[in-house]
Amino acid sequence: MALQAAPTRRWLGEVAPIRHLDPTLIFVSIGLTIYGLLMVYSATHRALASFGDDPGFFLKKQLAFMMLGLIVLVFSSVLDYRLVKVYAPFIFGICGFFLFLVLTPLGSETSGAQRWLTLFGFQFQPSEITKLALIAMLAAYLSEIRGPVRLDHVWRATGLTLIPMLLVVLQPDIGTSMMFAVILVAMLIVGGAKAQQIGILALAALIALFAAFRLGVVQEYQIERLTGFLDPANDPLRAGYNRAQAEIAIGAGGLFGTGYGSGTQTNLDFVPEQHTDFIFTVVGEEFGFVGAVLLLSMYGILLWRGFRIAMLSKDAFGSLLALGIVGMLAFQVFVNVGMTIGIMPITGIPLPFISYGGTALLTNFLAVGLLLNVHMRRFK
Repeated sequence: MALQAAPTRRWLGEVAPIRHLDPTLIFVSIGLTIYGLLMVYSATHRALASFGDDPGFFLKKQLAFMMLGLIVLVFSSVLDYRLVKVYAPFIFGICGFFLFLVLTPLGSETSGAQRWLTLFGFQFQPSEITKLALIAMLAAYLSEIRGPVRLDHVWRATGLTLIPMLLVVLQPDIGTSMMFAVILVAMLIVGGAKAQQIGILALAALIALFAAFRLGVVQEYQIERLTGFLDPANDPLRAGYNRAQAEIAIGAGGLFGTGYGSGTQTNLDFVPEQHTDFIFTVVGEEFGFVGAVLLLSMYGILLWRGFRIAMLSKDAFGSLLALGIVGMLAFQVFVNVGMTIGIMPITGIPLPFISYGGTALLTNFLAVGLLLNVHMRRFK
């Protein structure tokens, strides 16, 4: 009997990856999602009830996506993350194909942007999952470089990034294209690119941006958002309206907030898209400075655990994958919160785990699952 127990203990101690699970990462991710469910309900229930609809419509949908997201988290943490490296080109290609389909009649248009794809009655946003596909592809490529990173390596990585970036720009979705650019730069820096090489890449990006303005690639409403950020008083009823209302809502919260469900700006729908892009204003108005600090602290723990996992990884691919995910989440939090308090231009970047949106929530849980995957296999 003792002889049989010894191999079992050895298997549990040395082989079973679940022994090295990071419970903090799981609890924080679920905690953020529950926080988001509360905010989504607060931002939508009164408006839905006023039209005679189910006040919990968005809450129920987001809760269903949370349950599905937990399944995705388990699945993505069980399979060995090194398989992601093997299949990264295939996954990246599939995502690129879906981005192309978005631009065809199969794509769904909302508010002047064609960003969604409807297949078998299910609507999803391919650009969200493409963020992770790009991280995996760049991590797979950069981890195979032997010796110092050369300029031709930088251009190849840039070429890979330009494929989804151009397809997203055509939707148009400037926020996600910015995300792709940030992922590229972050992973090049982590991968060992020199400052001079990053500078050359930045110069090329400025030239491309200038050309985009000259050729009319940038849409008029996107230019208005930029000018509204630089000079909110120039057009307070259009370009500067969202920013002004968001700042009013957050300012009204004070230290402890107006109380859950009691925000005037939130209940009267003064802030557009409050359950998606501007959901942080609900936090600021109803939970105040204390509630906002609590939320940002949870993000801080999430990013810290992700960074720690990257440092503990036993291989370059795992480190690059984890750091890419951390960079993606950090940028989304910074831009989303920044645009609500007036320090960043308005873009369509959701707040991770908090904003309403099924594809974004599933992508976030998939990202956490991959982080757990790297952590659990750091000794194997």
